Amino acid sequence: MTASAPPAVLASRGSRFLAPVGLLALMWGIRIADAALPGTFVGWGLRSWDLGSLQGFVLGPLLHANWPHLIGNSVPFLVLGCLVAVEGARRFWLVTVVVALVGGAGTWLLNAPGTLTVGASVLVFGYFGYVVLRVVAPGRVAHRVAYAAIAVIVVVLYGATMVAGILGAAPGVSWQAHLFGAIGGGLTALSGRRRRGSAE
Repeated sequence: MTASAPPAVLASRGSRFLAPVGLLALMWGIRIADAALPGTFVGWGLRSWDLGSLQGFVLGPLLHANWPHLIGNSVPFLVLGCLVAVEGARRFWLVTVVVALVGGAGTWLLNAPGTLTVGASVLVFGYFGYVVLRVVAPGRVAHRVAYAAIAVIVVVLYGATMVAGILGAAPGVSWQAHLFGAIGGGLTALSGRRRRGSAE
């Protein structure tokens, strides 16, 4: 018979999920304000080849063009974001920052000049790339088996959507943000593997 974890430990484990939940709540708050106030915040997104829109690297993933856009991103963002946050809030924010920078850079460079890009899908694709590739991270066998099982489930649930979002993106949907977001997530997983491997 094993003793259950003390309340403080359970609270600490649960607190790591506050980061993705809080970030999603911020997106909803911004969307509510955007709908209630005159004008729109969408113009603060990332506009390709425009040096005056570099705030879009930070603000672009938080902004959504309309309610269906936000609703469509919310569930995969929360599911995949929480899977990243399993490793802790610090890891979640690191992955989020790298994905936003790499995804934003690819979008800014490869979209037609003046194209405005907003939406959390860059983060969704980045978290997907991270969760799938972290299976190669070294560690205890139990952890690697768990990561592999999670990766398989994630690929089954979201794999077809992710491929379609890059290779078959609808007009007006940035495949660049999707592709480079996924690359940013994958690079973060692989760089973490190298750092942990070199320390052993």
